[in-house]
Amino acid sequence: MGIRLCAEELLNDVRGNTPEESMVTYQLAEEAGADYISVTAGWQESIVPVISRDVPMGSWIYLAKRAKEHVKIPIQMAYRLFKPDFPNKAIGEGHLDIWEMCRPMIADPLMPKKVLEGREEDIRRCVACNLCLARLFRDAPMTCYINPVCAHESDLKYANPEPAGEKKNIMIAGGGPSGLECAYMAARRGHEVHVYDKRKELGGTIIEASKAPYGDEELLTCIAYQKAQCKKAGVTFHLGIEITEELIKNEMPDSVVLATGPIYSKIHGSGSDKGNVVNVLDVLSGKVKVGEKVVVWGNKKPGIGVALYLAKQGKKVTIVGKDKSAGFDINPSFKWRYMIYLAQNGVTVYNDCDIEELKEGEVLVKTYDGYRFPVKCEHVIVAEREANDSLKAAIQQEGIELFVIGDALVPRNLSSAVHDGYRIGIRI
Repeated sequence: MGIRLCAEELLNDVRGNTPEESMVTYQLAEEAGADYISVTAGWQESIVPVISRDVPMGSWIYLAKRAKEHVKIPIQMAYRLFKPDFPNKAIGEGHLDIWEMCRPMIADPLMPKKVLEGREEDIRRCVACNLCLARLFRDAPMTCYINPVCAHESDLKYANPEPAGEKKNIMIAGGGPSGLECAYMAARRGHEVHVYDKRKELGGTIIEASKAPYGDEELLTCIAYQKAQCKKAGVTFHLGIEITEELIKNEMPDSVVLATGPIYSKIHGSGSDKGNVVNVLDVLSGKVKVGEKVVVWGNKKPGIGVALYLAKQGKKVTIVGKDKSAGFDINPSFKWRYMIYLAQNGVTVYNDCDIEELKEGEVLVKTYDGYRFPVKCEHVIVAEREANDSLKAAIQQEGIELFVIGDALVPRNLSSAVHDGYRIGIRI
């Protein structure tokens, strides 16, 4: 019988147990006959991140090491040890006895088996978003950000889809997370799948999103997994080629899946055609260099991500957003961290307002109760997005079966893209 005990409460602001006091509880557990101790850090009330992706991998191993110095029974740990390299090293150095897994096995229940078999490219890796926890804490069914099968295991037609009754030639426009997920699931079921992307690399806008600070580079693990599965399923890629009406008419596939991602909204205020108005992708990709003072139009996750990206470079950043609360599209168990990071990096946030006019060196902001005020800036970055249905009418006119998924359908997040792709991949 084992016990899970906190090694460092991270509650100094409310006089929580000190690390030394925590080690006393470990010794008491050992004296009481515990066979092993599971090491944790922090509590729900801790005001510092503990298990989300903004905490670097392996950050808490020092707590396991400390525990090993105070007790003789086996020590095990899970926190931020998603990659086998970290626990293997800790075990080899004598700092840890057993590697625990929880969220990684929600993302991929077969992870231990795949690790033992040397199939790490087949592991669907947890991105430490804490969606599973956010739902559990609110008494909602647990789901997973990047595992569409989670919570649907008993639905065999969904979790283990049957081969397609009729082989189809499927054209997928877009090599981002929704297109890739759809591609390999459809190919596994026996379809001939061709993915077209105007970019010369796969990943879609996740490539740019991963440039945002505080751990967002881990989002690329989802793309790496999808690429590996597409390769094994026999998906054909056509990179550097944009799908057009002419291409569709020439190929005449049985089905077309539009996974092209969103289009960026236009600011309705006067002066929005000025050259200093750029979109978030061009900034994160490095295509456009912005000045020292910038306004980000949009207070959802894309706007927050680029704001932090620039603020970390020392830019003076102001977010102007139409939503009443910044980051409403971020799950509550992660959102509070971004609010802290925005404050720590000096980002000014104006919610429930819009840009009314763009002038030379500033924008005029209007609140929804009519108050107006200027904000100095050299560039305005557009982070507001809209659905992209530019090819929809032409495809329907040809009588071709059509599906629209991911941000092309409704701009949302990586999770929605993956889940959309899976649902259509097993349906075609």
